[in-house]
This record gives sequence, structure tokens and C-alpha cells, in this order.
Amino acid sequence: MPPFAPIKRKELIRQLRKLVFSGPLVGGNHQYMVQGKLKIWIPNPHQGDISKSLLAKILQQANISREEWEKLR
Repeated sequence: MPPFAPIKRKELIRQLRKLVFSGPLVGGNHQYMVQGKLKIWIPNPHQGDISKSLLAKILQQANISREEWEKLR
């Protein structure tokens, strides 16, 4: 599987926990994960995978480079 590809929500949460994010926590219409003062919103559970473009936006919010992300996988 290519390192930067669509991903299941459950796998996204698992990988973010490896980076010391806690959660998901409930807040408003979406859940979020936190690391210190950094808060990132994650998509609600749904049937399909999280697209590459949405994954890129989430990683940008979390200040995670693609290289760092690919090392986790």
C-alpha cells in the first residue's frame, strides 16, 4: 500500500495516538484529538475512507509532515 493514501478513520486515530494525541473527545458536531494545547478535528464515523486531501489537511492542522506520517506506517 502506498504510504500516503486514503485511510480508515480507525487507523487515523491509531496513528495519531502513536504521536501522543489523546482522544477522540466529543465537541460540537465533530470529535477532536488533543496534544498539549493543539486540538485537531477529525471526521465523524462514516463508511468510506478518509481521502488523501482531507488527510493532508488534518496532518497540516496537526503540524505533522508527510515524511513523519510515512515513518509511522
